[in-house]
Amino acid sequence: MGMGGACCAPGRGPAEPEREPVAVAAPVRVALTDGAGAGEMVALPGGAFLMGADDEAGFPADGEGPVREVRVAAFEIDVHAVTNRRFAAFVEATGYVTDAERFGWSFVYAGFLPAELRRRSRRPEVTPWWCGAPGADWRRPEGPGSSVEDRWDHPVVHVSWADAAAFCDWAGLRLPTEAEWEYAARGGLVGARYPWGDELTPGGEHRCNIWQGRFPFKNTGEDGYLGTAPVDAYEPNGYGLYSVSGNVWEWCADWFSPDWHVTGPRRDPAGPPEGEARVMRGGSYMCHESYCNRYRVAARSSNTPDSSGGNIGFRCAR
Repeated sequence: MGMGGACCAPGRGPAEPEREPVAVAAPVRVALTDGAGAGEMVALPGGAFLMGADDEAGFPADGEGPVREVRVAAFEIDVHAVTNRRFAAFVEATGYVTDAERFGWSFVYAGFLPAELRRRSRRPEVTPWWCGAPGADWRRPEGPGSSVEDRWDHPVVHVSWADAAAFCDWAGLRLPTEAEWEYAARGGLVGARYPWGDELTPGGEHRCNIWQGRFPFKNTGEDGYLGTAPVDAYEPNGYGLYSVSGNVWEWCADWFSPDWHVTGPRRDPAGPPEGEARVMRGGSYMCHESYCNRYRVAARSSNTPDSSGGNIGFRCAR
């Protein structure tokens, strides 16, 4: 099992002015297999955009650069990350058992766990703030005794890439490619660092759910949340997508490579043909500028397809 960025759950084993977005079609309703699992999508026209970044805030090993022109065909993508409510409809309809449930554990931030469960959890040496918590899964995000009863509108977490793909199959959808994800996340802005522009908190306003304070010891929660937030907690980007920065990492369809894209195709790229880890995008509530500022729109990370954690979710495309 591989290791993703340190703000991701481990694997098993001077500001510029805001830029004007490009007008696109309004979100359209998607009919899924079960009405309770329905979600909204936005239809995007596709076209050429500048993908990646040569950002001094980035991590060379992640392969964010070089900036290159990439073209994607028209597609649709979820306005929100898949919620607990939508995922519950899938499980109820199919009886699906997630990887975390099969393994019997999943990664949870240590600060969310009671002391007794922390003591029973394995903790990676490199990232000891993560605990492999017995009994943690999508229904019980902080292990036994926790639930999603007050979080139906939060993104589902503790889902592996395989779990996300299974949901998409049931819904008649798919995971977005990494190129589609970044095209959509940029919201029509060219070269911006974030989905809303280049300043993290314009006018002092928090635009995403990330870590504030001293990582990993103290999260002040100045953005309103310590863990996950409702999927519509912040203003959407120019294309109507919510929380493409922060909240939860989002699985993409592609295998991860730090350099395949340098010589790979520029039209509808879908990643290398094989690999050991899948791409994740968007960062999460565990990201902090001092350690893992991967909430920037060009930032990348990865994890093995069977990995899960309390800050990993997904959204669908078609």
